[in-house]
Amino acid sequence: MAEAAQPVVPTAPNRPFEGHEHIIIAVAVFPDRRRMVTGSYDKTLRLWDLKDGVMLKKMDGHRSLVEAVAVSGDGKLIASGGQHGEFIAWQGDTGESLIEAIKVHSHTIRSLDFSPDGTVLATGSWDKTTKLWSTKTWEVQGTTIDCCAEVYCVRFSPSGEIAIATDKNIQIWNLGTRELVARFNVKANTAIAEAHISLAWTPDGTRLLSAGSIDDPTIREWDTSTWQQVGDPWNGHTDLINAIAVDSTGTLAASASHDKHVRLWRLSDGQTISIFKHSLLVCCVTFSVDGKRIFSGGFDEKIFEWGVPEDALLEDSHKHATVLEDAAEETKNKQQLERTFLEDESKAQASQEALPGNATEEQATNKILAISVMVRNACIDGNLPTAEKLLTQEIDNDGNDHNSYANRSFVLARRGDWNGALQDARRSISIQPSLPGFISQGIALCGKMLFRKAMKVFDLAFMFTDGDPRTIHLLLLVKACQYFIVYPQLHYSLQAVSLFNANRQQEAMLRIQELATACPNADTLSCRVVKAYLHVQLGINALDDALHNEAAGHFTAAISSVPFSSQRAIHSEYEVFVVLFGWDLKSLWQTANQKRCHALLQGGRLAEAHRAYRFMIDMSDEALIASCHSWSIAFKQALYAANGDAALAAKDYNRAIELYSVAIDLDSTTDTIFASRCTAKLGKMEWDDALVDAQRVIELSPSSYLGYQLNHAALHGAQRYDEAITAFDIMLSKLDHASDRQIRKLRHQYVTSSVAASAIQEAINAQLDNTPHRLLNVSTGRLCDRQAQINAFKRSVEYKELLSFTIKYADLRMERIEETVEVFFHCVMLSHRWEEKEPLLYDIEDYDIYELDSMGGIEKLQSFCKTTRDAGFRWAWVDTCCIDQTNNVEVQESVNSMFVWYHHSALTIVYLSDVLPLSKSGALAKSIWNKRGWTVQEFLAPKIIRFYQKDWTLYLNDRSPNHKESAKIMRELGDATGIDARSLVTFRPSMRGAREKLQWVSTRVTTLQEDIAYSLFGIFGVNLPVIYGEKKQNALGRLLQEVVAQSGDITALDWVGKSSEFNSCLPADITSYGVPSCTLPSLSEDEMQGLVLSLRDAVGVEPASRLYYKLNYLSAPRFAARWLQLPCIIFPVTEVRRKRGKERQTCSTFVVKADGLHDLLVTTEDKLTQFSRSRPARHAYFLVRPWDRSLLEVPDLADDTESLGDMTSLESLEDPEDWTPPVSQWHDSPDMYPGENGLVDSESHSRAVRLIVRLRRPFSAFLLTQKWGGEYKRIASDQSIIARVKDMASVHDLMDVRTLEIL
Repeated sequence: MAEAAQPVVPTAPNRPFEGHEHIIIAVAVFPDRRRMVTGSYDKTLRLWDLKDGVMLKKMDGHRSLVEAVAVSGDGKLIASGGQHGEFIAWQGDTGESLIEAIKVHSHTIRSLDFSPDGTVLATGSWDKTTKLWSTKTWEVQGTTIDCCAEVYCVRFSPSGEIAIATDKNIQIWNLGTRELVARFNVKANTAIAEAHISLAWTPDGTRLLSAGSIDDPTIREWDTSTWQQVGDPWNGHTDLINAIAVDSTGTLAASASHDKHVRLWRLSDGQTISIFKHSLLVCCVTFSVDGKRIFSGGFDEKIFEWGVPEDALLEDSHKHATVLEDAAEETKNKQQLERTFLEDESKAQASQEALPGNATEEQATNKILAISVMVRNACIDGNLPTAEKLLTQEIDNDGNDHNSYANRSFVLARRGDWNGALQDARRSISIQPSLPGFISQGIALCGKMLFRKAMKVFDLAFMFTDGDPRTIHLLLLVKACQYFIVYPQLHYSLQAVSLFNANRQQEAMLRIQELATACPNADTLSCRVVKAYLHVQLGINALDDALHNEAAGHFTAAISSVPFSSQRAIHSEYEVFVVLFGWDLKSLWQTANQKRCHALLQGGRLAEAHRAYRFMIDMSDEALIASCHSWSIAFKQALYAANGDAALAAKDYNRAIELYSVAIDLDSTTDTIFASRCTAKLGKMEWDDALVDAQRVIELSPSSYLGYQLNHAALHGAQRYDEAITAFDIMLSKLDHASDRQIRKLRHQYVTSSVAASAIQEAINAQLDNTPHRLLNVSTGRLCDRQAQINAFKRSVEYKELLSFTIKYADLRMERIEETVEVFFHCVMLSHRWEEKEPLLYDIEDYDIYELDSMGGIEKLQSFCKTTRDAGFRWAWVDTCCIDQTNNVEVQESVNSMFVWYHHSALTIVYLSDVLPLSKSGALAKSIWNKRGWTVQEFLAPKIIRFYQKDWTLYLNDRSPNHKESAKIMRELGDATGIDARSLVTFRPSMRGAREKLQWVSTRVTTLQEDIAYSLFGIFGVNLPVIYGEKKQNALGRLLQEVVAQSGDITALDWVGKSSEFNSCLPADITSYGVPSCTLPSLSEDEMQGLVLSLRDAVGVEPASRLYYKLNYLSAPRFAARWLQLPCIIFPVTEVRRKRGKERQTCSTFVVKADGLHDLLVTTEDKLTQFSRSRPARHAYFLVRPWDRSLLEVPDLADDTESLGDMTSLESLEDPEDWTPPVSQWHDSPDMYPGENGLVDSESHSRAVRLIVRLRRPFSAFLLTQKWGGEYKRIASDQSIIARVKDMASVHDLMDVRTLEIL
């Protein structure tokens, strides 16, 4: 269908509705015209006021993205569905959830819709099914509909069929039979077979609109009688159409698309009327109830309100007029009945004016009910079988008694036997036409839904009233009652909605009022009694539907209809309604008052309920008060309880307890009120009093779970946790064995104590993974192994409270568990200098350390534990006595785990035994503690640290909780150690930057020489065997080998001094790193650009690219069996000669010449063989440049940092298997470089030239000598060897790129 010429394009929306924090995917308006609800990917729904534009409520509950929202036709229910098949039902009035989020589909719920009568909800999902749910029980109705394709949209037709849009077709289902009525798709009409995204019915149900996906962004119209496409598709959108909506008159449609547009269409011709533009993709659209506004939303996270153009509304009104004309034609039968009723009124008024005299009330009643006293009494008492039996006997005695047949027809009609009633009525008339006969026939015909015939029969009945106004008046009332009683059935048969039925019932009462007005001389009290009774029935119906305010209105109207009280006797003429219809008029006043009290109470109108109760009591006689005694007690109890509930909701616990106590005084046998009072006492934390009420609930309802639930809460509050857990286990048993299925479902909200205990144990295990195996309990003074620590926790109040708390939640509240476990097991670590006599494990094992003699190391240990205890911690660790030094396995595990232990400690206390009290700043730097090797990791690893002086007072009297936050102390520590401030405070273990870390410890000392290497395990994040007794060169060599092998970082090879026996590229001692690394001048970017421009033409494209390619594919440095595989650029040495005058006692200085490099001096203890080009040497020498990938200026793919928060073990910090050499940017295959096929572009050439510029800069070189077997050995130097390239433009000198194996 062609698009309309120049559609209106509004410049801006009327207003936005803002508040969501993600994409808005769904929108729906309420029938009250005042509210709107939206659903979003922010996992919430929002309720909006359409008048003020404000958000009324944020509706939380979804655990995943919200995908669909629907509102029932009466606005009482909201449904929402989302990702992972999650569904929630909500109260339409309050926005509170009726059911918690439950998974009802195995995939995303894409669409929801309520049936026209609101009794069924349909959910459509990408799991290829559609399910139907009862809105009363929220259980699935019937079998699931298998759609065989992903469902995108479900929509109920006005007649109750359901249309389902899938990614393959559109399906129409009859819900009564669950039969597939039709299946069709676009492919049947075109070559396209794409997903159907959205559907919408026209209000008359004659058309169905469907919207397509990105490959078919059109709207198609389908004839629901043939399911054939009507006309051409509606074109205009350029991307998939997410949603379509039709206004209430069926004249306009709106569509929302990913093309960022909302289009307004005219249904009659499919033309675009207006285009509303969003800034981002649009996902949802709907009309206001009056059709004057459009609401749309999507990726811009707002709902926009747009005004429908005036000309479109004018067209809409013309169409609506036509609809009204059709409606008028369809109600022709109804109007005929109304005219009949008006004629009846005229008859009544005419007879009233024509006859001067009236029959008595009793005579008028007897004309309609010529019935014996026994039959009358049986009918009044509701004993219909007896009445029928008596009338049958009368007929058996006299088969021509027309009154007996008419009366039995009345009885059969009350019993619902309409065929029998009609047969007796006709028999009565055949014997003798009479007023009772025609009335009975009219009633029977109404029961059979033959209304036209019934009205004609009632007209004939007027012939037998003898013109008596009272009789006519009573007859008209009987006829009006039929109008009221059966008219809803008529409209139901015509499929009219229940709201219309209610309106007709109100009109029936209006007719009764008009009848009273039309007969001014008649006793209108009968009209008012009838009206009162009908109001009571309407009120009861409303009360059954939980329409409390509406019900209260009806009961109030009933009480106001007639000025009678409980003392007033029922008039004889009212018996006609009792006999004919079974109305209970004797208790009408009592029923109306009691029902009004309950409606007001249940509607939350407590003050009005109290006034209504006082009115009833004040107007009642003693007999009625006596008969209502039990009801009165129960109502007052409910009233006080309701007021108590209101106070409890407002957290006015004192008032709630007072009101509940009054209700209990009225009746002490109601468990729910005791439960409510118990809840109020729990709110006041009056645990013992609450426990008494909980016990009373158990006594009154021993099979219920509620008392035990309250018992658990009271015992938990009173910290009687063992008893609380026992009570909770009983509660779970009650839930498991409950007869009510809904109560049994509550069991899923909780877990057993054993499940909770298992979850807590898992948290304990995770916590202790990062904690030393042995700890000192600073409360008891005893050393505890891991099991003893766990036992201490399980005996603690903290554990029992946690267990009692956790069982209440099915999700186990793991955050609370982990927090409690972490707090209990928080450990304080000691960093100190070992002194002459330190207590070892066997010195304190099985002893209370506080009872040992306070000497030497024992005194330090006692002071440390007391300081830990005073700081509020329970556990402490000292390396002297918490490790079994005789157990090699334990020692190895401790050395490899110590950094993690310190990192996860709650506090690390540094004890400076040589820092005297009142020392000034600088004492920390001079402390011997600051010279020891192990202490580096002990102050880098912890998050929280505090320094203590010799007398266990705080250093510098700094009382801050964490000395890492003290700028003064950290500055002093940084100056003393050379460690930067950031590393001091937030150090992260890593193998990168190895040279700097090695320099940190280069001046440190350890008692055992190999410990200097072991103390670095945690700093580098490696886990290696601890071999006490090995040489320090071997220990340091193993560490450096691991660092280089895993990280590829060659900064650890930058040292001066003596070579290690482990490998010649490694130093013999940690002190070799004491000299700062040689820092070479760097180039600014401007200098780099200048050099690149100068060399660009001088350096050939092919050699430069070849060099870049070769270096890019070099593998990382590796160690294997102490051999270093080192990638490097090689410069052969051409001459070595000793320089005269430079000899020192142990070292000699040599002039070294190499191809492509300037001459340089090398000072070494090694004896070099002198040679030249004319006098070659047996051993070849080489100057090499170790390859550094950073020169390529490409990102390093190796991840060398770990989050401190995620650090649980040293093994996890860096895994050699995770590191892979980077690959070339140019090609996947190493067999070909770009220059060979001419693919080198300008950018690649520039990158290669930049590399050459950097390679021509001075660099730190290694001097190697080649042995007989072809292997290489590094010649150690007492200073860095700085080499300089001769020719900036020459690439040839740089092309010897190899990986050498160095001993």
